[in-house]
Amino acid sequence: MMKIKTQNYLSKLFAVLFLFSFALLNTGCSKDDSKQDIETEIDADSETDLEPEIPENPGTPEEPEAEPAVDVVFENNLVLNAERMFVNYVLPEVEYNKFISGEGNLNMISTKVYQYLKDDFDFLIILSVEETHPGDLFYGRSTSVQNLIQGLGAGLFDLSANYGSSGKLKSMIYMPRAEYIRTGPFLHEIAHTWANKGFLPSTFGGHWGYAGTAGQLGGFDEVVDNGDGTYQGKLNGENGFGKFANGGNSIVYGNLELYLMGLIPSTELQPVMVAVNPVDINSSGLFSADLIETHSPGMMISAKGVRNPSFDLSQKAFTALAIVISKEPIASAKTEAINTDLENFSRHASPDWNGSQNFWTATQGKATFTFTVSEESVK
Repeated sequence: MMKIKTQNYLSKLFAVLFLFSFALLNTGCSKDDSKQDIETEIDADSETDLEPEIPENPGTPEEPEAEPAVDVVFENNLVLNAERMFVNYVLPEVEYNKFISGEGNLNMISTKVYQYLKDDFDFLIILSVEETHPGDLFYGRSTSVQNLIQGLGAGLFDLSANYGSSGKLKSMIYMPRAEYIRTGPFLHEIAHTWANKGFLPSTFGGHWGYAGTAGQLGGFDEVVDNGDGTYQGKLNGENGFGKFANGGNSIVYGNLELYLMGLIPSTELQPVMVAVNPVDINSSGLFSADLIETHSPGMMISAKGVRNPSFDLSQKAFTALAIVISKEPIASAKTEAINTDLENFSRHASPDWNGSQNFWTATQGKATFTFTVSEESVK
């Protein structure tokens, strides 16, 4: 009986141990499997959050190069240069030579360019390409196209339609050498747009003559009474002065010229000395006269009227089209030289010229003059 009980006891004990071992084995596998699952999820999430690998020296995309500017060919003999600074108009020799002799057809030039360009320009500047000055020809000529400004001493008129303009064009200027943009008389010819249209009495029509104007259109800045009916006119401390011009582009505009141009108010206008019945004695500025009168600002304005538009409303930024006429297309070296002079003249700062003023410096920074032809000005 005892043996049977022992066997039963052992059998039950083995059964319990077997079940306990089986339970332990299953529990250990579940932990390993769970750990493996968690690690896989973390790895997957980590890979999703990582930034894409970037090369150490990524290549920068190259910007496409801008296409070089090219000439605008209106006609075979009419070309706006690539820099948009001037038009080269190749003329038949007979027409070109008329300009060299002082008989050029301004209307022919203006109506041609207005076929392709809008009426956006205050000035049309015609330049020949002569290497030396042609004989006895003038150095420059200004042709007034309109005057709509009161108080300059001249009547009002508008001939712009005769030149193909709808009212914008003020003046046409011709000079036989392109170099005169730099040396003058370019500033002088521009001044004729406003002066001297009878504002002061003068024995040199259209210029200041024997007057204390010291400007582009002549005149002294100092006069000495010698006590015997003669007078010594001076400019910049030296004996001598011009009756119709003063040294090309070497000097700035005078006070009276700035007033007539609308660049200073009447309150800044200075008195002007004017010789009565002057007679030249020598080329060093010595002259005789009945007397020297002083014209006060009030006297001058009372005689000719108040400038209208006034300084506050006057134009101070001017546009011009340069037209270079020639008998054949101009060479690249000449084109570059003309471009350089036009850029210097229109610069809103001092030019790269020794002894010459540009428009900005001649007006003491009060006005600008632009040559560049914009895309909007091309029809």
